[in-house]
Amino acid sequence: MTLLERLTLYIQLTRLNRPIGILLLLWPTLWGVWIAGNGYPSWHIVLIFLLGTALMRSAGCVINDYADRHIDKHVKRTRERPITSGSIAPGEALWLAAALALAAFLLILPLNTLTLLLSVPAVLLAASYPFTKRFFAIPQAHLGIAFGFGIPMAFAAQLGSVPPVAWLLLIANVFWAIAYDTEYAMVDRDDDVHLGIHSSAIFFGKYDVAAVMACYGIALILLAVSGQMAGRGWIYYAGLLAAAGIALYHYTLIRHRGREACFAAFLHNNWFGAAVFAGIGIDYLLA
Repeated sequence: MTLLERLTLYIQLTRLNRPIGILLLLWPTLWGVWIAGNGYPSWHIVLIFLLGTALMRSAGCVINDYADRHIDKHVKRTRERPITSGSIAPGEALWLAAALALAAFLLILPLNTLTLLLSVPAVLLAASYPFTKRFFAIPQAHLGIAFGFGIPMAFAAQLGSVPPVAWLLLIANVFWAIAYDTEYAMVDRDDDVHLGIHSSAIFFGKYDVAAVMACYGIALILLAVSGQMAGRGWIYYAGLLAAAGIALYHYTLIRHRGREACFAAFLHNNWFGAAVFAGIGIDYLLA
């Protein structure tokens, strides 16, 4: 196998060719970075968290495919993934995940002790998520914590502490993650039932669409309270209103539970996170 062929497999394994996962992890991290930095975060902090997000999401994808290597071969959509197809050995994948996690850790070494301490549960959350699908009825909640843990880390990095607003933002992200990952789980519901894998789409059953919309609503309410705690102005809430409109658009996509439409709604959540961040950034800029 040539070096280019192996790099191509690594890109597929880490999903760098499908950046939606990085974006869904990046937006809540940037919410935290900007609010913790009072709208003007240090640019070295921004760069560290940008690169760290990409590295940790990539490591998480590798661990996910390693954990699911015996399951993915039974699903048409995933059976050709590099580990499942045998293109990359499981041991090699683990070394790649370890290298990515180490690179992310080296990035935060210049930061304070609290940030370094918080990186430990962050790594454990990211590494353990793929295994929660075996026993936890709503693994999407675990994903929301893992994807939102950059928020308290961002506050720790800039303030040396983690105030209540950081934890509220994290909880808001949990509900957003349940919403968008339930949309994703609706795509694979039949396969998951057949394989005995847990998901929120299975847990919510016929109430899945209502549950998704309720989670969007709770996330937006918590974000509104977070904005009040952070002393934000009307532009911040305009961003939330735009995000609410996006959530309503997702309802039109998922209400009939078509696979392609549900997947389109999942992908479109990039704009939900972007709308919230735009409201935060512009509100601080014009304050």
